[in-house]
Amino acid sequence: MTQITTVATQAIAGQQPGTSGLRKKTPVFMGRHYLENFIQSIFDVVGARTEDGRGKTFVLGGDGRYFNDRAAQVILRMAAANGAARVIVGQGAILSTPAASHLIRLNRTDGGIIMSASHNAGGPHEDFGVKFNMANGGPAPEGVTEAMYRRTTTISEYRVLEAHDVDLERVGRHHLGAMIVDVVDPVADYAALMESLFDFPAIRAMFAGGFRMRMDSMWAVTGPYAVEILENRLGAPKGTCVNARPLPDFGGLHPDPNPIWAKALLDEMFGPDAPDFGAASDGDGDRNMVVGRGIYVSPSDSLAVLAANAHLAPGYAGGLKGVARSMPTSAAADRVAKALGIASYETPTGWKFFGNLLDAGRATICGEESFGTGSDHVREKDGLWAVLLWLNILAVRKQPVADILAEHWARFGRNYYSRHDFEAVETGRADAMMAALRAALAGLPGRVVEGMTVSAADDFSYTDPVDGSVSRQQGVRVLFADGSRIVYRLSGTGTAGATLRVYLERYAPGPEGLDLDAQAALAPVIRAAHDLAGIAAHTGRSAPDVVT
Repeated sequence: MTQITTVATQAIAGQQPGTSGLRKKTPVFMGRHYLENFIQSIFDVVGARTEDGRGKTFVLGGDGRYFNDRAAQVILRMAAANGAARVIVGQGAILSTPAASHLIRLNRTDGGIIMSASHNAGGPHEDFGVKFNMANGGPAPEGVTEAMYRRTTTISEYRVLEAHDVDLERVGRHHLGAMIVDVVDPVADYAALMESLFDFPAIRAMFAGGFRMRMDSMWAVTGPYAVEILENRLGAPKGTCVNARPLPDFGGLHPDPNPIWAKALLDEMFGPDAPDFGAASDGDGDRNMVVGRGIYVSPSDSLAVLAANAHLAPGYAGGLKGVARSMPTSAAADRVAKALGIASYETPTGWKFFGNLLDAGRATICGEESFGTGSDHVREKDGLWAVLLWLNILAVRKQPVADILAEHWARFGRNYYSRHDFEAVETGRADAMMAALRAALAGLPGRVVEGMTVSAADDFSYTDPVDGSVSRQQGVRVLFADGSRIVYRLSGTGTAGATLRVYLERYAPGPEGLDLDAQAALAPVIRAAHDLAGIAAHTGRSAPDVVT
C-alpha cells in the first residue's frame, strides 16, 4: 500500500546552486528536510507533469559517493508523489554525469537529476551534491537555478510517497505507486555511443600491437565504464584500468584528476617502465587528465590538440563547426580554430554556457582548463570521451604523445599556462581582494609590471550569441601587450570558504623557447599576479595550495 504524504517544512538558508548544482557537506544534506526541500523546489520549478497533465520522464543517477543510495530512494519517492510518469535510473543508482546526459538525450526525457559533488571528496563527513539537467542533457541555465533557489526561500511543504525502497540492483522495470522505474545498465548505452564516434578497430589493433596504457578511475564512477570499453571492447590488457570500483568514499582519496591528486599515475608515467599513455578521471566522470610517457599534457593543450586532430576520428571526420573554451582556459584552442577557419568562442566558466552553442550548431568541441573536455555528443564534459579521442589520434598517427605535442607547438606556438589555487580562503578576505582589484582596473592599462606592459584590464562579461543573455563579473582579466594574461576568479564549487583561482598564461610563438618548464616560463607572470592583486596582504597566503 502506498500513499502520498504532504510534509510541512520551512525554508533552509543557503540552498543556492553554484556553477554545477547545490553542493554541501554530506551531514548537511542528510539533515532534516534538507534534501527534500531542494528536490521539491526542483519539481516546483520544472514541473513533474506537462501542461496537459501527463507525467514527465526523468533520468536519475549519481557517482556512487556516500549517501548516493539513500538519496536516490528519497528522490524516486518524491518524483512519484509529484506526478512523474517514469524515471530511468542507473543500476545501483550509478550513472556517470556524461552517461546521464546521454540517457536524457537518447530517451528524449524531460531532464534528469544527478547526485554528485564531482571531483570533491566523498564520505560521511565530506561532500554531496545534487544538480538538475535539462531536456537537452545539459546543466540547468542560471535562470532556472535561480528560480529553484528562490523557491527554496519560500517553501512550506513537500510531497513524498510512503513506500518500500525500489530494488535498484535489479535491472528491469519496477513500479513505485503509479510511476514506472526502469533500472538500466549504466554503461551499455554510453559504450555504444563511444563505439559510434571512434575507430575502435584501429585502437584495438594498437593495443594488440603491444601499446600499453594506465587508466586510473580514482575509485570513482568511470571504473565500470573504463573496464568495459578499454579492456572488454578494445582489448587492453586486464589490469590496464586501476582503482576501477566505485567506492562511497573514493578509497579515502580526492577524486580530482590533476598532478596533485593523481600523483601515483604521474609517477608511473615518468618512471623507468612507463606505459605509452596514461589517463585519469574524476568522481562523476566528466573530467580527465592525460599524460604521455615522460610528459604531462595540460588541459588547455589537450583541448587544442584534440581540436586540431578530431578529424581523425570517424565521428568528426566531417570537420568541426567551431571550438569553445571557458575564459580562463588558454588561447591555444583559438589558434587552432583560426588555422582551421572555424569560429572560436570564449565563455564564462561552467559547462552550462556551452549548451547554447552546441544546441545551435555553432561549436562541436568545448573545453575548460579545469580538466574538462567534451563535444556535441552530450551536453556535459566527458572524461572518457577525451581519453578515447586521444587513443584514436594515437592509433592513426602512430606517434608518441611527446611527438604530437612537439609538432603541435611547432605549428601553432605554445601557450605556457598554469592555474594556482588558494583553497579555503576566508570568504570575506577573498571578496575584499576581488573588490579592490575591480576598483583598480581602470588605472591598470599602461602600467609596467615585471617588464610587461598592461594593455587592457576588465571584469569579463559575456553576451550569449544565441539568446542574448548577459553574464557579468565572470572573472577579472589583466592582459599584457606581449600576449601574456592573468585571470583572477573565485570558484563556486567548493563547500568551505572560497577558492581563489589565479590563471597564468604566456605565449611563445617559437621556434625558440618551446620546451621550457611551464612554471619557469611563467615566473614573471606569477610575480606580476601577486603584485597586482596583493594576494599575500589580502589572504595571508604567499604560495598556492594546488598548482596545475
